[in-house]
Amino acid sequence: MSFDELGLRVELLKAVKSKGYVAPTPIQTRVIPVILNRQDVLARAQTGTGKTDAFALPLVEMLSHQKIKKRSPRALILAPTRELALQVGENFKA
Repeated sequence: MSFDELGLRVELLKAVKSKGYVAPTPIQTRVIPVILNRQDVLARAQTGTGKTDAFALPLVEMLSHQKIKKRSPRALILAPTRELALQVGENFKA
């Protein structure tokens, strides 16, 4: 499977390619379509398997289609440590 088959918009596919990704990891292949269908997901995988992108990519995809109300949160991501929160934030920026 490729990222093109996951239903992400062109801008996100370009971002994925700029990060050097060639194909989605198993966790990304299983989770991205489920999140895009607006279903809840509980998943776990080892460090370095692309978990953050597994939820970040479909979240950015969904938020890009929503009308934004002023001063309304678009998403809330909880992380257990400051370091992990910074890492997740950097991943979203990329």
